[in-house]
Amino acid sequence: MKLSFKIIEEKHLPLIKEIYDWYIANSTATFHTEPISLDELKELLYFDHHLYHSFLIYANDELAGYCFTTHFKKRQAYDRTAEVTIYLKNGYEGKGIGKKSLLFIEEKAKANGIKNLLGIITGDNIGSIALFEKCGYSICSRFKNAGEKFGRILDVLGFQKEI
Repeated sequence: MKLSFKIIEEKHLPLIKEIYDWYIANSTATFHTEPISLDELKELLYFDHHLYHSFLIYANDELAGYCFTTHFKKRQAYDRTAEVTIYLKNGYEGKGIGKKSLLFIEEKAKANGIKNLLGIITGDNIGSIALFEKCGYSICSRFKNAGEKFGRILDVLGFQKEI
């Protein structure tokens, strides 16, 4: 499978919203419970930032998802650390796309001077947990009973990798 990545521009937000809204409605991968607006989505992603980047993921020239890095905390002393996020379109899981995307975004972060990447994952998101562990991330935190979605109380796990 041929993967390629394209820098996200504002014009891509409807495509990203469609992917993200599926996760809102069908999973605990996000703690949003209602579809978000394009303006809210703009707040999650960076366009032309010197440290953080956002990419569309294409598998064999078809949109397969998106990935991005963002602030861990919006304080300058944390600029060496970023949070990494990957969302694949429903049906693209289990094909190696997540792993290749995570390795790609790690290289981009490393080139920008990022030293640590964090993945914040819901405790029952077995697929994401397996992905991050396969890519060398380890659990660095557990927030017990931190969120509630679909009537379930859920932990949130922090995964970290020094790059």
